[in-house]
Amino acid sequence: MTDDPRAKRIAELIAPLRVKPGSQVDLPHDFDPAYTLKGLKKKDSVGQMETGIAMLADYQARLAAQDTYGVLVCLQALDAAGKDGTIKHVMSGVNPQGVQVHSFKVPSSEELNHDYLWRYAQRLPARGDIAIFNRSHYEEVLVVRVHPENLDRQKLPDECKGKGVWERRYREINDWERYLTDNGFKVVKLFLNLSREEQRARFLKRIDLPEKNWKFSAADARERERWSDYQEAFSQMLSATSTPWAPWYVIPADRKWFARICAGAVLIDTLIEIDPRYPQVSEETRRQLLEVKQELEAQAPKGAPADPFEAGHAGQPARPASARRGSAGRGSAGR
Repeated sequence: MTDDPRAKRIAELIAPLRVKPGSQVDLPHDFDPAYTLKGLKKKDSVGQMETGIAMLADYQARLAAQDTYGVLVCLQALDAAGKDGTIKHVMSGVNPQGVQVHSFKVPSSEELNHDYLWRYAQRLPARGDIAIFNRSHYEEVLVVRVHPENLDRQKLPDECKGKGVWERRYREINDWERYLTDNGFKVVKLFLNLSREEQRARFLKRIDLPEKNWKFSAADARERERWSDYQEAFSQMLSATSTPWAPWYVIPADRKWFARICAGAVLIDTLIEIDPRYPQVSEETRRQLLEVKQELEAQAPKGAPADPFEAGHAGQPARPASARRGSAGRGSAGR
């Protein structure tokens, strides 16, 4: 169990965002895209983000060193909800060697020749790593559901496309995520909840600013026409797949600064729950390290600290190498 005093505050922040397993979600009614924590202002967000980034970097380093658990982050949202920006800001302080981001576009012909989870399974994290799915396997019960013609492209037998296909996929996804968590891979699921008006404003900004034109296409506007269909699909997905082992968190996305704080807090909360620790070496290995330490200290130039790191953290003047060599010699003779 972690002794981090910040854990309770983080848990309190994200509690209203968690979709209770077994609950029936009506997304427009149950979650406000403009919600923020009472008393928290945008001017405070820089400090909050810096604290969160530092915590995330610390826990990610421990996760990598322990090499036991892996973390999969699933990001789902409509266009312009801020998925890319969330990844950029929340993960800005972590070691890139331990984090992979995968964006899933239209399936390739090879991917369509496999089951619908196959391409996602190819990108799962290794132990010690964090993998982020920018759009995830939930596309298979979202965009495929809103556009059922995509189901026909998946080459399914007729008996696999009939009544109950979505309920079956919910069950299969839940079982797959249970399998992952049972094997030490935590699944973090974030839905960035954007209002229709805020999406309109962000679309216009992408049109008005030439440097953002590349981020917008006519297809985005066509998808906006299916707003109600997507809200229903999101509601059913959240209801059916928020489980005790992999709950959904609905992140209010109208205010980017708050969305990023919340997304980071959910990920940090998961790492706090794992509570990864740096591996402890054996007594024999420790003894060998101390012997090497003495040899390295003995090689210090005259007048230099025997151990610069130790001297710099002792809060007192460094001892000359000659003095340290003398004490080390006496210690060796006394063994």
